[in-house]
Amino acid sequence: MCRFLIICFLLVSGNVVFSQKDLNTNHKNAKQAVLDFFEGFHKGDTSMIRKTISPSIAMQTIARTKEGKTKAINTDMGKFLAVIHNRPKDQKWLEKLLDFRIDADAHIAQIWTPYEFYVNDQFSHCGVNIFQLFNDGDTWKIIAIADTRKKEGCK
Repeated sequence: MCRFLIICFLLVSGNVVFSQKDLNTNHKNAKQAVLDFFEGFHKGDTSMIRKTISPSIAMQTIARTKEGKTKAINTDMGKFLAVIHNRPKDQKWLEKLLDFRIDADAHIAQIWTPYEFYVNDQFSHCGVNIFQLFNDGDTWKIIAIADTRKKEGCK
């Protein structure tokens, strides 16, 4: 009986360690997709960005209207990519990701990233990005991005 319990313990322990390794790999690979997205964003390389996103990506900004109401504003990814591609070469954009909170399993992930945004090294605004990703078996792809933006209360 004791031998049976030891074998069961070893099997369960091995499974937990294996699952933790998969979890860490999923976190790491999903995070890398977001980092690759921003590498393309900072370089103005839309082909690099396209490698990180799903063709049917949803993109929204949560913003306050002049009347003080909060609403979700849809952004067309094609227009977003055109703005990045057509950015003046002498204009530097930097989105500093301040933290990563990641929930992931083998097929889906959500990443929360507070950020600060700078244009030519001048602070512009801050907020939070939320990325939803899926794993197609080969790579993690961003399927949705939502962000907030504010100019005050950032630091």
